[in-house]
Amino acid sequence: MVVLPLENQTAVVEFALTGFSSIRQLNIFLFLMFLVFFILIVSGNILIVLLVLFNHHLHTPMYIFLVNLSFLEIWYTTNIVPKMLLVIIAGQKTISVAGCLAQFYFFGSLAATECLLLAVMSYDRYLAICQPLHYPILMTGPLCIRLAAGSWFCCFLLTAITMVLLSRLTFCGPNEIDHFFCDFTPLVRLSCTDTSLTETVAYATSSAVTLVPFVLITASYSCILAAVLRIPPGTGRQKAFSTCSSHLTTVTVFYGTLIATYLVPSANSSQLLRKGSSLLYTILTPMFNPIIYSLRNRDIHEALKNCLRTKPAFLR
Repeated sequence: MVVLPLENQTAVVEFALTGFSSIRQLNIFLFLMFLVFFILIVSGNILIVLLVLFNHHLHTPMYIFLVNLSFLEIWYTTNIVPKMLLVIIAGQKTISVAGCLAQFYFFGSLAATECLLLAVMSYDRYLAICQPLHYPILMTGPLCIRLAAGSWFCCFLLTAITMVLLSRLTFCGPNEIDHFFCDFTPLVRLSCTDTSLTETVAYATSSAVTLVPFVLITASYSCILAAVLRIPPGTGRQKAFSTCSSHLTTVTVFYGTLIATYLVPSANSSQLLRKGSSLLYTILTPMFNPIIYSLRNRDIHEALKNCLRTKPAFLR
């Protein structure tokens, strides 16, 4: 452990991420698997961003929000996975205190932003299905940009409050974080000062950015369901369901993984099991989102076909 004199104690200036040290014999397999997942996540989300940017008929509120979500997933995964791969294959477990706090800040901010973006997207679907005649007037381009920008700003600002409190804690050792990234709970456990205020503020802010959007999403889909059920059976009802099925699947996967990781009692679960559940939202959810939005999305299919049919400029 690298330490620095601090009065009668020593202050840790580096942490050590244990990663998956309890199953070290699977390191090569884990490295290759996570590397493939990382490549799929980044390439899949970049593809969606490029398809929307270069196809003008996709410049609608729904796809503007989708670009924000895809960009978030790229940043979110890049914040965690590269360091995790280094820990697994090269044994580079150390991370500075500043680096650890920065990783947590971006992780917390991006996770919170995803909650708000999913709520905004559900509101967009509510307007499109429940108020179709007024939708172009209500969901304008400027409003769409303000909703997306506001989601990013609010969540990065709220997480900064927790970050300021975390940065004022003293870490005196041990310096080993039993995780593959700097999550909040393993981090505060290493502090040798009172963490009650930090934990209270973190709990309040995280509850606000997860539960409030979840309530808004539930309310939006309750109204959507009521509106869809009033449509006579036939193509109209099926089309209404199909317009929000991708988003609803994403919400289910995202909140399902959060519940499995943070809300299910873990007193009897091993740390390895908790790490496994953390992989659900750090790797699997970002990897599934491009698949979910591409499989049954006719607009994305058409945009991809147009790109494949278009010859590059140097071949014309």
